[in-house]
Amino acid sequence: MSEASSQFVDFIVDRLSAIPRIARTRFFGGTGLSADATQFAMIMGSTVYFVVDKDTRPKYEELGSKCFAYDTKARRVQVRKYFEVPIEIIEDHEALAALARESVLVAQSLKKKPAGKRA
Repeated sequence: MSEASSQFVDFIVDRLSAIPRIARTRFFGGTGLSADATQFAMIMGSTVYFVVDKDTRPKYEELGSKCFAYDTKARRVQVRKYFEVPIEIIEDHEALAALARESVLVAQSLKKKPAGKRA
């Protein structure tokens, strides 16, 4: 997985200007995006992923999005907590802001649940 360029991260953060107080952090091989100390997104290479749960995941699947995945020596691991944000959503300020706000709420709710109760 290639690291996101700083220009691409800047572009995405600019596109997410409707979300106040976004912070960036290194997150594995990419960049994590947080709002109010809750990570709601990550950027890996040239792909943006938002946090989803069992209720919001179908919307991403209907858009044709795939979950974040990586390969180990033994198998391919799917991280179904993160789904890619389609380019047509990134290009639409209002749609991106709505999806990002929803992702922040989902991430906050997942943060509050006990470890055994996560989606």
